Amino acid sequence: IGLSGGVDSSYLAYLAVNKGLRPLVVHIDCGWNSEQAVKNIESVVKKLNIELHTFVVNWEEMKDLQRSFFKASLPDQDIPQDHAIFSALYNFADKNKIKYVLNGLNFATECIMPQNWGYQAMDYRHLKAIHSRYGERKLKDYPHINFFQRYIYYTFIKKMKIINPLNYIDYRKDDAIEKMKSEMGWQYYGGKHYESRFTKFFQSYYLPLKFNFDKRRAHLSSLIISGQITRDDALEKMKESVYSENEIGNDLEFVAKKLDWSPEEFRAIIDLPPNRHQDFPNNEKLFSFGIRSKKYLKSIFK
Repeated sequence: IGLSGGVDSSYLAYLAVNKGLRPLVVHIDCGWNSEQAVKNIESVVKKLNIELHTFVVNWEEMKDLQRSFFKASLPDQDIPQDHAIFSALYNFADKNKIKYVLNGLNFATECIMPQNWGYQAMDYRHLKAIHSRYGERKLKDYPHINFFQRYIYYTFIKKMKIINPLNYIDYRKDDAIEKMKSEMGWQYYGGKHYESRFTKFFQSYYLPLKFNFDKRRAHLSSLIISGQITRDDALEKMKESVYSENEIGNDLEFVAKKLDWSPEEFRAIIDLPPNRHQDFPNNEKLFSFGIRSKKYLKSIFK
């Protein structure tokens, strides 16, 4: 199990242990953990008495990748983190001969997302193309997997099963939060994926400003159709401001400094004309074909 300190992964670990499993828990540190995320990870591991392995991504390489994606002026700035997290998790499972990976992805809280608001994080060709154009250093240690590894090697050769258990229960986010608060001392951090300080900034400031995307609309829509909130509740939540003016300035300065830019340089990059992921080399058609083929082959082998 990959553990970020967020709601989904923390509750998944809680559920696995309470169902009698002995999970090997892995945290992939990409350099952006919020203080609350770190405390949550410590609380979950201690309370559940589980083994934790932490994989720290080479920061200089991660920084160079993230700088490249900002220079490319793309919407999905979480790709460098997401690709590293899933790649490191699958590689770690393979190395330790573990055939089952439990994933916190779920329909109840994240089934709706407009296609042009993001892109396939596991498209290593796409990631390399952007880094090749804008990067300044070689990626020697950055964890990655290509299309063949993800859809052929792990699935059919190593027979790895990637399972989303939260899709098989009546998963209610608020109930999960209250249960973890009372039983593990876990604390909420304010928003979907805000356990990462980078993700909070990119989703709540960069996307609305540059692309006019507010991911809260998608996240709240998922909760509406899964019956967890009403549309009126969601509209009221949309009126709330994620950032105060002071907080925006502080987080922009924090992210800029970590990426070795001045606030002025960072603002100039944010002001560049927006691009689409399809403007760069990618394996979008191959991934679409691979997903269809995987479903077909699974139906045959079944």
